Order: sequence, then C-alpha cells, then structure tokens
Amino acid sequence: MRLQGGETPLAGLMVIDRRRLSDERGYLSRLFCQDELAAFGWHGPIMQINETGTVHKGTVRGMHFQRPPHAEIKLVTCTRGRILDVAVDLREGSPTVLKHFAIELSEENGCSLLIPKGFAHGFQALTDDVRLIYAHSEPYAAGAEGGLHPQDPALAIDWPLPVERLSARDAAHPFLTPGYLGVAA
Repeated sequence: MRLQGGETPLAGLMVIDRRRLSDERGYLSRLFCQDELAAFGWHGPIMQINETGTVHKGTVRGMHFQRPPHAEIKLVTCTRGRILDVAVDLREGSPTVLKHFAIELSEENGCSLLIPKGFAHGFQALTDDVRLIYAHSEPYAAGAEGGLHPQDPALAIDWPLPVERLSARDAAHPFLTPGYLGVAA
C-alpha cells in the first residue's frame, strides 16, 4: 500500500491519497508512514497527534499557525463526515503569499492534506459529527500560536456554508493589515 501525493498551486502543499486495501471485512488505510511521506515534504518524527470532534455543520475552526521556531508540518485527515480544509500561504517572499487552497476531505475520499511550515490552517464542517486526526511535526507552543480571521476579505475564502460557531479566540483574530505577519495585505 503506497501513499500517493498530488501537488497544489501552493508550493509544498500536498494532497495525499491514502489508498485503501478493501475486502469483504472492510478496509485498511495507512494514515502515516514517515518513509513514504518524506517524498512529499514530511521531515522528522511525529511530535504530537490530536483529534478534533465538531458537532455541527457550518462550524469553522481556524485559521491557526505556529510562529518560528515552532512552525510545524501538519498532516490532516478526516475520519468521519466531510470538511472543507483550507491552508493559507504565509511564507515571506513566496509568490503565493496570502493565497489559499481548499479541498474537501472526507471519510469516503481517502485524502489527507500535508501542510508545510509557513501556512495557516482551518476548516469548515460540511456535515454534523465530524472527526479529524492531525499529526504534527512539532509540539504545541502556546507562545508561538497565531491566527487569521477566517472571514478576512483579504483571504477571500469562499466557505460553502454560512460561517457558524466561531470560537471567541478565532473571532478575535485580526483582519490583515499592511505589515501584519511581515507581508503586504
């Protein structure tokens, strides 16, 4: 069983197709293989694995990132329901800075998103009762945490459902202004 990856318009951001082995009993899906993922940009061990559960469709979580030196690679996998997963390029000097890429991840399509260092990440639940598993290359560092407002017009994210149930923290993230994060708005 080999993982297959596909490039996106944002350099380093990869869609990972987790090919399932199926028979009459069900299936096996490899969520993580360091050797195989190295070809797609995963470097180093997994330092943390998190699971999120989101109860209501329309809920948006994000857009979160860790500032250097705690910047992290994330591998995001949806194991129940469907989400619109979004990554925003925050890399200084990148030709796609502040551009985003969005993809539907679901338990049915068997895809994951490999998000390199220098990206903000968030998602919208497209169904009720969504479950995600995140593998992180770095441990969480509260002092390095950052975020963007998911409804910032400068990001132009087209959420497919009305944005609902933003946490107080996510709703308080600022809109981009010139110089925020060292990039032009």
